Amino acid sequence: MKNRLFQTVLIALTSLATFGQNFTEQDTLRGSITPERAWWDLNYYHLDVEVQPDHKYISGSNTIRYKVLEPKQTLQVDLQPPLHIEKVTQDGKELKVESNGNAHFVQLVKSQQPGDFNEIIVHYSGYPKEAVNAPWDGGFSWKKDSIGKHFIATSNQGLGASVWWPNKDHMYDEVDSMSISITVPKNLMDVSNGRLLKIEEDERTKTYHWFVASPINNYGVNINIADYKHFGTTYQGEAGPLTLDYYVLPQNFDKAQKQFQQAPQMLKAFEHWFGPYPFYKDGFKLVEVPYLGMEHQSSVTYGNKYQNGYLGNDLSGTGWGLKFDFIIIHEAGHEWFANNITYKDIADMWIHEGFTAYSENLFLDYYHGKKASADYVIGTRSNIKNDRPIIGRYDVNHEGSADMYYKGANMLHTLRQLVEDDDTWRKTLRGLNRDFYHQTVTTKQIEDYLSEKTEKDLSAFFDQYLRSTMIPKLEYTIEGNTLNYRYTDIVESFDMPVRIFVEDQSHWLFPNQDWKMEDFEGDLSTLVIDRNFYVRSERK
Repeated sequence: MKNRLFQTVLIALTSLATFGQNFTEQDTLRGSITPERAWWDLNYYHLDVEVQPDHKYISGSNTIRYKVLEPKQTLQVDLQPPLHIEKVTQDGKELKVESNGNAHFVQLVKSQQPGDFNEIIVHYSGYPKEAVNAPWDGGFSWKKDSIGKHFIATSNQGLGASVWWPNKDHMYDEVDSMSISITVPKNLMDVSNGRLLKIEEDERTKTYHWFVASPINNYGVNINIADYKHFGTTYQGEAGPLTLDYYVLPQNFDKAQKQFQQAPQMLKAFEHWFGPYPFYKDGFKLVEVPYLGMEHQSSVTYGNKYQNGYLGNDLSGTGWGLKFDFIIIHEAGHEWFANNITYKDIADMWIHEGFTAYSENLFLDYYHGKKASADYVIGTRSNIKNDRPIIGRYDVNHEGSADMYYKGANMLHTLRQLVEDDDTWRKTLRGLNRDFYHQTVTTKQIEDYLSEKTEKDLSAFFDQYLRSTMIPKLEYTIEGNTLNYRYTDIVESFDMPVRIFVEDQSHWLFPNQDWKMEDFEGDLSTLVIDRNFYVRSERK
């Protein structure tokens, strides 16, 4: 397929004009790499927070260590009201802070020399935003379990981690490692990311000290507080033994022991397709929470009520969606696509959601075969709205259409057909996780990589499915043994081959916007277009 930069730009501009909205200065401060962010590179966080459940109040600090890239003196830290910064210090000296909404500009006194590692400590407190409909409308979920004990969790993708802790709240810069110290009432437990190093205790509280040894995106950091009961096992994976730890409410312990057997099944399937689990250093956890669940790195949260499907429902309508627990499979799939490979800008969120929605049918493929997996992913097409493009607007914290899930999955399923070699396709998926290991990426990087590894120019293919709301339509006429065909509803230069069957014999067509003619020996009245391609068709 031909590549035309002008067409790509035109599609992007048209999409913005059609589906645009008004953005504010705060959107830009949140969503762009501002000058006050660009000159320093994150190295380490130590988040130290006390949670007071009875008052829905938090207080503490975040130590931010960074490497100086340029000699600048103003540093942007993000924290959302109603939380407030009490003070910021460097080398024990309190610094001036100028605030503009959620963005806070720290005026550094110490000369910032390129190559130096410096740190600031941000002290803060307040009543964090309460999640209305977690995880979609994020913040703190202050709930009670079935016997009246506190059951608390955080979730904040999109809204931003700065809804509950001060940080560099942009996805392009992941911290290299992180300590998380959470103080809770003595009768409760905190589960956060990484590995538990120690527990400190006094007469009133316990402090749980966790350490994350791998780079982590800011929205993946989480707090989960309850009267948890723990169990676990060890998975012998591609990179050696991997600890699997499960934290659940005691009243759900028996159900969890049965349902969480799907975790090692998930790992076996996804290590086959995507390569080794990306966070062996930090282990793998499933943690019960009072909302549906989310992909917090090495601390995947679970609230699917210990049943298969999506809260007991099959999102594909085929029956195959009831063969697995949607939250275990989907949210853990994000460990590869979201936590290992992470978008730089939320406009490219399809990289997380498209590949992870696609992982659902690869799980089925591994255990139930290609037909089952195809049935499932094709069944999810009924959820696609084509309301706006999958890619959002850059630099303003704007995600694209929710079609990024199942339109994204069907786009990748279609691409698998074009590759025609499952070994090559598997190597490509594994290669993505190897070559972009623990990196933040752009759509262009992913597009270019897939074009290179599949040896196909996929520029118009991605323009069609990511930047347009049109679904290609294959129009055709039959005159005896002659088939006339073309594509409509396509971007310029879109010429994706498509497979058809005539008398159950496979043939390839190579349509574009112009009518083409081809003679067949078989009975064209038996013509069927391969359902595995995400196209529409119409006989004229």
